[in-house]
Amino acid sequence: MTLRAALQIPAGLTAIIGGGGKSTLLLRLGRELAAAGHKTLLCTSTHMLAPPGVPFSGEPEQAARLLQSAPLVCFGVKGEDGKLNQGAPMEALLSLAEYVLCEADGSKGLPLKAHAPHEPNVPRETKRLVYVAGLDGVGRTVAEAAHRPALYAALLGVGEGHVVAPGDVVNAILAEGYGASGAGAVPAVLLLNKAEGERLNWGRQAAALWPGRAVIASLQSAKAIKEIWEDGNKQEK
Repeated sequence: MTLRAALQIPAGLTAIIGGGGKSTLLLRLGRELAAAGHKTLLCTSTHMLAPPGVPFSGEPEQAARLLQSAPLVCFGVKGEDGKLNQGAPMEALLSLAEYVLCEADGSKGLPLKAHAPHEPNVPRETKRLVYVAGLDGVGRTVAEAAHRPALYAALLGVGEGHVVAPGDVVNAILAEGYGASGAGAVPAVLLLNKAEGERLNWGRQAAALWPGRAVIASLQSAKAIKEIWEDGNKQEK
């Protein structure tokens, strides 16, 4: 099964938030869409590293020209830290490509994330919200595994030395309001990444608690999609 089908990605804007593989998903999904013949634009509403091997521009007109010959292009303006910033209104970016994939969150490379009041920066034009969580956070303490560990611990009602269980991954996300109905108007699909070895069983335990679509995946593997769950029940692929 393709990532596009598993995550039910529509044309228009998809925002990716959470931790544990956002940039990997952005690039892999973008390449998949481009290979299928869809003009696809990668961008950020916060900041991100430029995806390797993808041409990029900080000018909408130039990005439009690049898309005439390259089906996958990244839009962003490089800041002093070398990372790309949004650089243009999302409305303007949406006019450039059939699919626009936006990294809308940061997690300092950690598998789990709790959000400060100003986070995530999900554009109002978003049609699909994908919440990524890294299963490599399970079995580690909140202090080790989570970005903003004090906030994460507070969501669960535990201390920062608490060892994260599979159910905690889901409960923390639900405590922030990202369930089947979504935080706001956009429902979230949960992507449980890094489901290698025993982590696949951890993914199943987490997916069984999610009130909506959960995708268990290993984005670094040739076959990314492991299992699809819907409202706590495993689905046939």
